[in-house]
Amino acid sequence: MTDSQTPPKSMYINWFPGHMNKARNEIAEVMNDVDMVIEVLDARLPMSSQNPMIKDLRQGTPVLKLLNKQDLADPEITQQWVDYFNAQEHVQAFAIDMGNKKLIAKIPGIAKEMAPIRIRNDRPVRVMIMGIPNVGKSTMINALVGRKIAKVGNEPAVTKKQTRYTLPNGIVLMDTPGMLWPKIADFDSGYRLATSGAIRDTAVEYQSVALYAAKFMMDKYPQRMLERYKLTELPETDFEMLRIIGAKRGGLRPGGKIDMHKASEVMIHDIRGSKLGLISYETVAQWQEKYDQQMQQRIEDQLELERQQVEQDIIDTERDKRDAQRQAYKKQNAIDDAREDRESNEKKAQNTSIQNRGDENVTQ
Repeated sequence: MTDSQTPPKSMYINWFPGHMNKARNEIAEVMNDVDMVIEVLDARLPMSSQNPMIKDLRQGTPVLKLLNKQDLADPEITQQWVDYFNAQEHVQAFAIDMGNKKLIAKIPGIAKEMAPIRIRNDRPVRVMIMGIPNVGKSTMINALVGRKIAKVGNEPAVTKKQTRYTLPNGIVLMDTPGMLWPKIADFDSGYRLATSGAIRDTAVEYQSVALYAAKFMMDKYPQRMLERYKLTELPETDFEMLRIIGAKRGGLRPGGKIDMHKASEVMIHDIRGSKLGLISYETVAQWQEKYDQQMQQRIEDQLELERQQVEQDIIDTERDKRDAQRQAYKKQNAIDDAREDRESNEKKAQNTSIQNRGDENVTQ
């Protein structure tokens, strides 16, 4: 990335390791036997951390959405997201963090209440826990089980296969690998996931993520940037912001050159480590606006397709008309040619007959 570049306006992240694809297939096979789903989301980016494949895989199975890491997110915005999800059918949601042991202890009971028609006396409630990488799913499992069972890592894709845990309260908990979807096409979602650490840092250019994070913070939380980096005013661009961060935080090299990778590391680590305060990357209103725009775009696209189809129908009709005219012309030409050939042959026959009669007269 050159000095003048900012993050591209479209971001297609393809980070779908083989174990994720395998997990998706395995989940699809066992979903009919699952009584309810627990989906762990990141409270800072609930919609971006909601895997659209999970909705398709669960196919109406009740889901409890846990907005984890609420202690890192803006509480007012988090509550808006909880209300948004709770308004959906077959969905319950609440915000949580690993320090809230009492709330975690209530989760098994909530799971049973959400699937009463699926519960039988002769078997435990089968609960599948799902979520994207690095959202806190393994930590949640350890909290539910009451001891450290699931491997926890501060990086995405630690869990590599499905695992089952039998809880003493009549629940079988099925763990799954953290799954991203094959292609993250939405620009903001891709960078939000990368900024939060849900995508490996090697899957996307580090400086691009830092530039996105810097611009986001300058736009949404400018005062925190001023305070954190001891500035009197913000620079005009995200790139200049990174240069300032690098100069102030150990990225200044001999000759006044700024180590932009070092500056990017500082920016990303500060935002991930809550050094810039409680942050929510997205709001319900933003997603509603994006949804409305998408719906409007779909309508416009459909109208454009219909307009193109009308134009194509006209073109096809004219082409068919011209083809019919050409065929009629060819047919008429064939008729005319046949008539001319017949008349020519008849004339030749007449001439031959006259010639023969003349020859006979001469002979006589």
